[in-house]
Amino acid sequence: MNKILKLGYSPCPNDTFIFHALASGAVSIDPFKLDVTLADVEELNSMARSGKMDICKVSAHAAAHIMDEYVLLRAGGAMGRGVGPLLLTGAPCTIADLDGKRIAIPGRHTTANLLFSLMCREAGIKVNLVEMVFDQVMPAIKSGEVDAGVVIHEGRFTYADLGLSRLADLGQWWEDFSGLPIPLGSIAIKRSLGAETASLINAAIRKSLTLSHVDRESAWPYIKKNAQEMDDAVINEHIETFVTDYSMDVGDEGEQAVSRLLEEAARMDGIDLPDLPVFIEI
Repeated sequence: MNKILKLGYSPCPNDTFIFHALASGAVSIDPFKLDVTLADVEELNSMARSGKMDICKVSAHAAAHIMDEYVLLRAGGAMGRGVGPLLLTGAPCTIADLDGKRIAIPGRHTTANLLFSLMCREAGIKVNLVEMVFDQVMPAIKSGEVDAGVVIHEGRFTYADLGLSRLADLGQWWEDFSGLPIPLGSIAIKRSLGAETASLINAAIRKSLTLSHVDRESAWPYIKKNAQEMDDAVINEHIETFVTDYSMDVGDEGEQAVSRLLEEAARMDGIDLPDLPVFIEI
């Protein structure tokens, strides 16, 4: 009997693009079968922290809290330059103007919140964070419910349609701060599954990603179905932005970027990272 592995990732186009062939069975992982769950990024972070998922897309921030139980795969993640979350406001202002204000974030353990918190630390300001599901952030800024918000996913392509102003690109801020690309999310797998299984899953993700690159038409219905109300142009821009060479393999620079961000997350959250490998060896 095939062992069932629980896999979680988001319904965003970059994830459904990467995982379509695995989810559809076009890429097999014998002797395993997948039980796939699609969920919001912060919900996935929570699932990983509670150990509910065998394999799970997690924010780089959240990864710092699960490294004793999980190790990161080299494929399937979201990382790059010029791809970070955006800090948006209803009207132009400066970062200093946000001192003491209400700021929406798409989850406490998202990389977006970590980057914003680092920026606030460096700017010497304190804000009141308001947690929301990511697609509620821009409407809350527009209505004045919050003074600003950190936007992820397709928001970077559509915020101008709501008349919102970009105060900062947090990915660019990170690049200037660290000199490294921004790791947005990684695929974590339980260490207890062993190195052989981790390597098998990593290879399967790479095959799945390759198939979507070769034949996007086959993956498109799955991507479109889960993309909420995004139009085709935004879906394609989303994929081109967040599916990068790092999604096939993090590489040496990617490893450095993730390790640096994990250190910043641990320092920010007052936790210790375990003395264990961050990524699988292949």
